[in-house]
Amino acid sequence: MPAVRHFIGGRWADAASGRTYDNRSPWSGEVIGPVAAGDETDAQRAIEQAHLAFGTWSQASPAQRQTVLLRAADILADRRAGVLRSLALETGCGSQVGAIQVDFVVKLLRQAAQLAYRPVGELLASDIPGTRAMAVRRPVGVVGAIAPWNASLTLSGRAIAGPLALGNTVVLKPSEEAPYTGGTLWAEILHEAGLPGGVLNVVTHAPGEAGVIADALLDSPRVKRINFTGSTPTGRRLAEKAGSRLKRVLLQLSGQNPMIVAEDADIGYAVEAAAYGAFLHQGQLCMCARRIYVVRPIADEFLARFAAKVATLPTGDPADPATVVGPVINEWALATLERRVTQAVEAGARILAGGVPAPPCYPATVLVDVPPETELAQVETFGPIVTVEVVESAEEAVELANRSDLGLVASVISRDVPRALRLAARLEVGIVHVNDQTVNDEPQMPFGGVKDTGWGRFGIGAAAEEFTEIQWLSVREQDRSFPF
Repeated sequence: MPAVRHFIGGRWADAASGRTYDNRSPWSGEVIGPVAAGDETDAQRAIEQAHLAFGTWSQASPAQRQTVLLRAADILADRRAGVLRSLALETGCGSQVGAIQVDFVVKLLRQAAQLAYRPVGELLASDIPGTRAMAVRRPVGVVGAIAPWNASLTLSGRAIAGPLALGNTVVLKPSEEAPYTGGTLWAEILHEAGLPGGVLNVVTHAPGEAGVIADALLDSPRVKRINFTGSTPTGRRLAEKAGSRLKRVLLQLSGQNPMIVAEDADIGYAVEAAAYGAFLHQGQLCMCARRIYVVRPIADEFLARFAAKVATLPTGDPADPATVVGPVINEWALATLERRVTQAVEAGARILAGGVPAPPCYPATVLVDVPPETELAQVETFGPIVTVEVVESAEEAVELANRSDLGLVASVISRDVPRALRLAARLEVGIVHVNDQTVNDEPQMPFGGVKDTGWGRFGIGAAAEEFTEIQWLSVREQDRSFPF
């Protein structure tokens, strides 16, 4: 993996301070390479270059923007093997999740390419004779994109593809845990695809210094939009600062996602779906199932089969195709998982599978009887841990699920689809999957949540709403008479 440097104005650059930090593999702990440790100076340079590039890029022909994105999709597809290795090395991402990310982003780029030809406005009816009125969509300008590490390729890709396709320019701040696959890699691919200098700028930073870059994006009047994917506490702080500056933000935050297994569910299918939905990428996806509600008549059989399934999930090296549960992202994450499980057990919870750390991994873990006052029950735990609660009915499960302050995604497993759809309509979440698990996404879908999971929607279909401004434009076809 190459050294990670800033990409500003179409050129590779070191941090203005000359500082770097070590990018380490979560599996081996080895140093992958140095990363530029940027600060406010670097961020301001990137913002200025994005601002200067906006005038030309916003006026580029639809064909030019489309061509760049289609080329980028082809380049990424050609680099597939190398990208999968980089994802495993930098983020502990196994081959299954890596393949999901690459496939998703290739489709994302190809779908984003058609946004260049999206209708840019509509004619409006006017009651004033001789007036022709229009609502015209225009790119907003510079977009600040703040992306996380956990699905670094996908989440950085969706943060930049829509804005670029619509004629905006972007300053991308990847996570310090994924500066290459979430940042520099995108600069490489889009630069090779012919994206003009300054249209995409990437600024990296050392651990603990994300706020410096984020504040620069928030404070600059040249940055017109910010999109952020990450935790609810961080998103809340960002939204508070953005509100004081009257700056619009798109937030996709934490998820405490419920999966409801009704009494008429196919138990074998429910077990397979739950294992996939809870433990894909070590549970380090915002969509992963965190809470499973199973109706009492089938609870004993479900729990026995689910615990047995989970106990067999292979744990280890993410480069091994057989591995299901790889390393968690860092030592702090591992310590958090261990602490929360220990706290829950001391409060009366029981472990049915897993629960014993195997650094740098934490095994797939299932708990029952988790007291509602514990951290595990109340907040998103980003790792391979799921809780199961026995309920008297699927309707009770909906009520319990809705008590959470978070509302990203839910799933309902039932043979009675009409009933499942009625349950789905009552769930206070942005996404519901009937007869599937919770981890699903497609580039064209409106992805996002409600309540403390944020606001706005990612997805190609929602991009114009999030990253353009509507201008009311009227034209008089004849002179108008005025009363004075």
